[in-house]
Amino acid sequence: MNTQFHDHLITGEPPATSRKRIVAQQAMRVKLLPGERLQIDCPDEGQCCELFMLDDGPGSARERLELGQATSGMPEVQAQLQQSRPSGDRLRQRLLAWGVKESHLQRGLHLDAEQLPCMIEATERTGAIHLVLAAPGADMMPQEQTTATELNVAFWRLPGEMTELPDPLSEPVQEVHVPHSSARVYRVKAGEWIQIIDVAGKQCSDFIAFDAEALERGEEITLDAVATRTLAGHALPQPGLYSRFADNRLQPMLELVQDTVGRHDSFLLACTPKYYEDSGYFGHVSCTDNFNRALREYGVAPRAGWPAINFFFNTLIEPCGTVGMDEPWSRPGDYVLLRANRDLICASSACPDDIDPANGWIPTDIHVRVYGAENQFERAIAHRVVPEELPRMTKQTAFHSRTSKLTKHFDEYRGYWVPTEFEGWGARAEYLACRESVAVMDLSPLRKFEVVGPDAEALLQYALTRNVRRLAVGEIVYSAACFETGGMVDDGTLFRMGEQTFRWVCGDPWSGTWLRELAAQRGDRVSIRESTDQLHNLAVQGPNSRALLSELVWQPENRTPVSELKWFHFTIGRLGGPEGIPLMVSRTGYTGELGFEVWCHPDDGAAVWDAIWQAGQPHGLAPLGFAALDMLRIEAGLIFAEHEFCNQTNPYEAGIGFTVPMKTKEEDFSGRAALQRQSPESRQKLVGLVLDGNEPVHHGDLVYDGRMPVGQITSATASPLLGKMIALCRVQPAWSEPGTRLEVGQLDGLQKRLPAQVQALPFHDPERIKVRS
Repeated sequence: MNTQFHDHLITGEPPATSRKRIVAQQAMRVKLLPGERLQIDCPDEGQCCELFMLDDGPGSARERLELGQATSGMPEVQAQLQQSRPSGDRLRQRLLAWGVKESHLQRGLHLDAEQLPCMIEATERTGAIHLVLAAPGADMMPQEQTTATELNVAFWRLPGEMTELPDPLSEPVQEVHVPHSSARVYRVKAGEWIQIIDVAGKQCSDFIAFDAEALERGEEITLDAVATRTLAGHALPQPGLYSRFADNRLQPMLELVQDTVGRHDSFLLACTPKYYEDSGYFGHVSCTDNFNRALREYGVAPRAGWPAINFFFNTLIEPCGTVGMDEPWSRPGDYVLLRANRDLICASSACPDDIDPANGWIPTDIHVRVYGAENQFERAIAHRVVPEELPRMTKQTAFHSRTSKLTKHFDEYRGYWVPTEFEGWGARAEYLACRESVAVMDLSPLRKFEVVGPDAEALLQYALTRNVRRLAVGEIVYSAACFETGGMVDDGTLFRMGEQTFRWVCGDPWSGTWLRELAAQRGDRVSIRESTDQLHNLAVQGPNSRALLSELVWQPENRTPVSELKWFHFTIGRLGGPEGIPLMVSRTGYTGELGFEVWCHPDDGAAVWDAIWQAGQPHGLAPLGFAALDMLRIEAGLIFAEHEFCNQTNPYEAGIGFTVPMKTKEEDFSGRAALQRQSPESRQKLVGLVLDGNEPVHHGDLVYDGRMPVGQITSATASPLLGKMIALCRVQPAWSEPGTRLEVGQLDGLQKRLPAQVQALPFHDPERIKVRS
């Protein structure tokens, strides 16, 4: 059976019971029972699927699976395994762990991207089917655009007792199922990991924990929300530095390691009998009652209300302080992962609240898995590019093995861990290194999309504000991308790799989704595939950056050497010599200084970092974190998403009106009509502010002329260059002239005023002589 995805929409068949993702260059093992089926889909319409059967049933795989359109063999898997690269080793190790032999691969099948989506069904005739599905591909080098990407698999499973759980993170040592409207108690040893899973989605789970040794002595040492918030400086711990839940003696009990939701509560009680009684629901079961009953055997005295971590509970706090709630953000299979700092007695509930939105109005189950202390799970926060997809957990960049040796200070940014500052340097020293000598920074979270095909130029000419047709091969242009409203989708740099091949480098992973939707609406013949996982990059910035990279990068005769590379151009080369690691080097940056970016495959990242680090020491090289970068880019007047622009800010208001060549670009582009309708005199303008004093101002602070608000701070920093507090500020046009005196309002905007003066941007190098040098 081979049914297309859209047929399900037409026939009205039920939605999939579960979904999984095959990571690019990896494989997934699945089992289908008779009556179950799966569908393989390619999100970017460019990735093939190769598969084989692990079981030896009658007939060929093509006949049993009814895949008449598939071709024999697994050329892409074989190519990946034979390339002697880490990606091939990783796939080989996984296949060996499953007992895969060469004979399995020889019986495999290949499905082109054009043959997806594809349905596979197990029947009484086929019996149970054991499959391995792969999203294979050889490594993409920086000058190439043949990236491997992920595949999605949707399952229609036979009805069971509960919704299918996500795959275990490792082999559990304990599994505890918490039926809806109940609570369960379980013991956890020091170092063990606790995964609390929302089985069906939108279900709250209250969690309490006791020090096991103290409880045996009759002493109740429990989690304390006030202590936790005070010590962490956060309303709720999150994976990273601020991840610990403390007890009432101010000692850590648990560490939050992974979180796929990011929205919980830790300052209210578990639901109580009083709450339901006051609402007129007398005798309604509550989490507090359920905890009291479950803890009775441990000698814990009942309470009228249990202070708890309220996982998956969506609490709202209004500016006036009012506490409200709404349906949880959690979806089926979402979870939190904690690690015990000591032996604990834990209790988890599946909240019974069905009289308000707390559980989406319908209480469901919670499932708990406990993993052994010998496991190691990376800290991670989930994000989703589109709402319906599976969570994507925070990744480490290609350079993390090196930066993590220099600092413990990491923040999550766009799905990756990035260093904020480095021990032994600090933001001020890192800033000075970039201004005075040279600094190296990990910018791998930037999203990269390969835009290839006969209509690639036409699509980008419409999608971006810049005149793409003027861009030469080897040249780069900075551009905005706008919705039809004129609000910005994103900003980024476009590399022209060939006549109809481009690389769009931006901040928002949704930019690729938007480009695909735009191409579909227009009927453009173009492929848009994300290459972020195949291309990581270091920024090497500062006056000595050219000298440093000129020593390291070799180019063939037909390529521009680094020493001659012009601003906003790129070249292809190798590290150290003609047999070295392939690189792309671009004359770009985000600091306002002379600088470059070095692009390589992630598996080569450690070697590239080591070479730059070693060669950079005579040049005064320092690492650069995001805290120092903020100082540099604000001084340079460079904008940042969700600060200087959002989807309701157009390029003029974001301070990048120069990216909209309204007079010289005659062709239409997305948002052009909306921008033309707007009177230039009505547009807010991005300006600089120099504060008279050194008190800090912050993103969101309002800017006043007397009682009248005329603007808002978008970014601010203490400037080493000026020795003062400076800010980027969006103001009404009548107050945008340099020299205009304004005030930043704090407290309620009226009680405290900080005098400031408007200044033209940028603060640093107004003629941009350094960056062009």
